[in-house]
Amino acid sequence: MKETTKNTVGELIERYPALESCRADMDAAVAAIVECYRADGKILTCGNGGSAADAEHIVGELMKGFLKKRPLDEEMQKALREDCPDAEYLIKNLQGTLPAISLVDQVAINTAFANDQAPDLCMAQQVLGLGKKGDVLIAISTSGNSKNVVYACEMARAKGMKTIALTGESGGKLKDFADICIRVPSNETYKIQEYHLPVYHMLCIAAEEEFFEK
Repeated sequence: MKETTKNTVGELIERYPALESCRADMDAAVAAIVECYRADGKILTCGNGGSAADAEHIVGELMKGFLKKRPLDEEMQKALREDCPDAEYLIKNLQGTLPAISLVDQVAINTAFANDQAPDLCMAQQVLGLGKKGDVLIAISTSGNSKNVVYACEMARAKGMKTIALTGESGGKLKDFADICIRVPSNETYKIQEYHLPVYHMLCIAAEEEFFEK
């Protein structure tokens, strides 16, 4: 792993000193995400309410340029030039990606499964269908007790995935089901959410730093 990738955790703590208590778990989360992408894996994200918005936000930062422009590599540029009449436009505007899927915005499967089977297992059902060994699930719950998120974690572990939980200080039930639990130092929902954003931004920055040049 690049030193600059490793340094993203320390840089975050410089801006948010209260997150020092999470250093070891954040280091572990960075390592797990890098390992996942190095093995051609993907990241799944889930959460409820504000945490659902955070799950979407993470995907947005991973699937396109965040702090870097991420130009397409030479192999992809060559393939586009060979097969696409609009190759130059595509090459100019498309960006390198880090594969990620949010489980919260899949309206058809979520509503169908909620209606036909069990609403609190909608995310677990998607993990069953989409997840594979070596993938990572980022599970976000301010309380750590959201049933649908906990069930998604259980399913992810059964599939051989790594699970990273973002919770409040108590960790709730998720701390017992996640491989890595980043418990930010608050038990008030809005304050937990305020910490979650810079934490997952850091995780996205670290992944981008590891796999893309300036």
